[in-house]
Amino acid sequence: MTKPLWTLRGLLVVLTALPWIAHATQSLIVVEERGGASALPYYEALNLQPRAHSALRPPIPMPQIPATPADEAAMLPVRSAKLTPGTVARRVIEAPGLRPFVVVGDDEASQAWLRRHAASLRERGAVGLVVNVETVQALARLRVLVPGVPLAPVAGDDLAERLGLRHYPALITATGIEQ
Repeated sequence: MTKPLWTLRGLLVVLTALPWIAHATQSLIVVEERGGASALPYYEALNLQPRAHSALRPPIPMPQIPATPADEAAMLPVRSAKLTPGTVARRVIEAPGLRPFVVVGDDEASQAWLRRHAASLRERGAVGLVVNVETVQALARLRVLVPGVPLAPVAGDDLAERLGLRHYPALITATGIEQ
């Protein structure tokens, strides 16, 4: 080959490599490297191509934030038709990592149960779901019984279905359901 041909090829190589060289000068931050194989063949096999003639999707509307935030009074009364005061049979469940929580209502059995177990609930870091309560005052009376244990009004029908729970008061932990 002649010298001008080499010069022309060299110039083409340099011009072709310029974008790569410019990109390579940016600093690369590797968060974690564990080796392995490139995933590129899997993406190439998908043959993903831009959709040339697809209609643009409308933007997803963002919900409006209310001007005044809802308070607990707006959440009340809470009534859970599938949960009633009664006896809960102890049983084992497997829910690793589940924070202990109680299911109670505003009734005499729940109030007595909360009084008896207040210290234990605090020590365990339990939270409380009040599944049947009518007023803010009733919720406040329950909170006085278990200081340091957060209680929140929550409709419990879905929870009852998922746990196979029919009655309360009940303590649910990572390993079991008990009264």
